[in-house]
Amino acid sequence: MDLKGTNSTDTDRLLEQVRKGDRQALERLLARHRPAVRRFLEMRLDPRLRQRLDPSDAVQETQAEAARRIDAYLKQESMPFVIWLRRIAYDRLIMLRRRHVGAERRAATRDLPLPDRSSVDLGRRVLAHSATPSEQLARHELGERVRQAIAGLDEDDREIVLMRNYEGLSNLEVAQVLDIDPPTASKRYGRALLRLRAALMSRGFTESLP
Repeated sequence: MDLKGTNSTDTDRLLEQVRKGDRQALERLLARHRPAVRRFLEMRLDPRLRQRLDPSDAVQETQAEAARRIDAYLKQESMPFVIWLRRIAYDRLIMLRRRHVGAERRAATRDLPLPDRSSVDLGRRVLAHSATPSEQLARHELGERVRQAIAGLDEDDREIVLMRNYEGLSNLEVAQVLDIDPPTASKRYGRALLRLRAALMSRGFTESLP
């Protein structure tokens, strides 16, 4: 499964078959990437939206839109397929939020389902702190508070933190998904980390964790 910014050999092969008019190859291509699309969307479906929308419906809408736009993509291929698919998923998510919970760019209502290890590592980097054996008992608490702090960020900050730290996208890939230039993406990421650090410190963590 392609998770970052380059197409695998299998993806390139399927894209070439689609370019030649093989619609079954398109079905196989979308099926190959369906799990990644689902993970992308589930990470971002907060409780307000989950009450109104099944994640499978969001995945289906994303892939249907990709099928409609695949010919235009193949004419340019301005970005790797997996990044293009993420961009469609992100656009559909914004549309679904506006349709179901309104256009206000609010924070999530509670913490997000994010991996504990990634949350702990991010918290330590943001707080400029290195782990020591005596701190292992605080790992779970730190991970929990990082997830809560990310959920409390506004949508723009939260999105760029998720892409960079939980999905491993590069600055260029984030810029492609969000349809902004790389310098803007870099500045947004820096500001988001500062706001995340402030949110963690407001929750009782300092640059010297107990």
